[in-house]
Formats: sequence, structure tokens, C-alpha cells
Amino acid sequence: MANAEPTAPRLKLLRQLEAILGRTAVDDFTDDHVRWDLYRAATRVGEARPILFHAVFQERDGALASAVVVEVLEQLAPQERAAWVQALDPAVRDFSARRVQELEVLGAVDSGDFTTAEIQRAIDSWSDWLQLRVIAASDDRKVLRLFSELGRTKRIRNTALSSLQ
Repeated sequence: MANAEPTAPRLKLLRQLEAILGRTAVDDFTDDHVRWDLYRAATRVGEARPILFHAVFQERDGALASAVVVEVLEQLAPQERAAWVQALDPAVRDFSARRVQELEVLGAVDSGDFTTAEIQRAIDSWSDWLQLRVIAASDDRKVLRLFSELGRTKRIRNTALSSLQ
């Protein structure tokens, strides 16, 4: 989906991101694929994040802004995540807000704050993404066995089973 030419302030932010990333200037930012590529690269560069924050929230394509926020959330300190989600248009905020909650659960599982019994009670409400991430992060055989038996999909169960072996 193409957007209209960016406003001067938004174009300035896009140019700043290009400079930080050492990219050649793009002539046309009306293509959302071009902006996505720039934004996604900027999510991995800490120095670019303050500018990315402002660029994304001037982004007219709500779905694109939401995708960028989801991409950057894992790289942020937990206390920074809410600001990124709150800055999104409320119409596209739900998925990013859920990802923040999932990252909190993942952190709690990683730190051992979730018991196996608590995981068993909560597992049905967890997304496939979260279940797979817990499996990838866990070396606890009880947790892996639990997912091999109760994981939502065959892929999740098989991934947990493979991790057990």
C-alpha cells in the first residue's frame, strides 16, 4: 500500500534514520515496503531508536507502525515498552499490547517466577509465539515435557519433544 509523500518533519526523521544506518538516500518514501525496510533495520540500532520512535508515530500506515513496534519491543527494556505501545493509534494497539504481556510472561518463565503448575494452568491462553519462545528459552525438562504434551499445535509439541531429546 502506498502512502502520500511524507510531511517535511517525517521526511527529516526518515533521512536521519538513513544517515545513522549509513544508507544511501531513497528518492521515494511513498512505498510502505521501503519504509518498513528502513524501520526494521533501525530497530536493531540503539542509537536510531529515539528517532525511530518519532518516525513511527508520525507514520500514517497504522499496520506498519504496529509491525515496527512489535519488532522493537523485544529489544527494549521492559519499562520502555509501554510508551511505544501507548503512542500507537488505539485502533492498532491491541497486538502490540498483547506482545508486551507475552514478553512479561516470557521474562517471568525465564527467571523461574512461573512454576510448572502455573504454566500448566496458563498454557491454553498463550499464543503459539509465546509457547514456542518458552520452549526455545527453557532447559527445564518438566517445562519441556509439559509443552510436549499440552502444546497447542503439533509443531509446538514436536519442538518441545525435540528439545527434550
